[in-house]
Amino acid sequence: MFSFVAYPYPKSDSYKEILLSSITAGLLIYIFLIVFQPFGTESFRHQYKYLLLFPYSVIFGSVFFAAELSIIRFRDWNICSELLKVAGILFSASILSYFYNTLFISHVTLSFSNYLYMFLYCLALGIPISTIYILSRYIYLKRTHEKTAEEVSQQLADHHSLIVATLSKTLDISANNTDLQIPEENFICAQSMENYCSIYFSENGQVRKLVVRISLSNLLNQVQTDSIKKCHRSYIVNLSQVKSLKGNAQGYRLFLSDIDFAIPVSRSFISLIIPKIRSLKV
Repeated sequence: MFSFVAYPYPKSDSYKEILLSSITAGLLIYIFLIVFQPFGTESFRHQYKYLLLFPYSVIFGSVFFAAELSIIRFRDWNICSELLKVAGILFSASILSYFYNTLFISHVTLSFSNYLYMFLYCLALGIPISTIYILSRYIYLKRTHEKTAEEVSQQLADHHSLIVATLSKTLDISANNTDLQIPEENFICAQSMENYCSIYFSENGQVRKLVVRISLSNLLNQVQTDSIKKCHRSYIVNLSQVKSLKGNAQGYRLFLSDIDFAIPVSRSFISLIIPKIRSLKV
């Protein structure tokens, strides 16, 4: 159970996608109200009935939008975080819906018991809509990342050898008693392990791994170039060595020519790494 709620969940950084998905969620609320007319809506008689129901759509859509904007800067997001966000959305929407209903439709006295009814109504209506919202965005982001990964992988296959041949800078790495000089095109990647870094590079056609006592940030200052970038809190990668990448709902993983493990791209680095890979292959 705990491993399930800790599973990473995608979080969009696109304001356009957030706006469109929030509008869609609000419209689904409205469609549900006018089609099924639950919670006594069917017996509600008013010449502007459907117009009076529309603000519920605005309330839910606005709360979804505000919630997504409030979490856009969070780097790590998982299923537990997503469920807590949805709970907050339903709670906030229930309060706003209650005041709207009381002041503009039912005109009853404000009371906690009446609010509880509205809260239960919002749960009954919001849970299925939120489920659709969560699943549809998961599928959308997954397909978006997969499509981008496929396009970039094709570019990598077409231009890899040309890009590697253009690199000529020598990297000077100094750490404690270690002094290392590596041609830029031979640097593959580096992985952080607390106070140490494992540096992978090619030498005489063979891949070497050297463990050095140095922080990843210090190493980055010494090796960063136009093609060598940090892509994760634990990884530095030579983007010219990337032979393919795969995308899923959580993001991207880079596959390099001479190592047998994938390198993750943190959500906060996607906007830097993916365009950079594309520009290197043009």
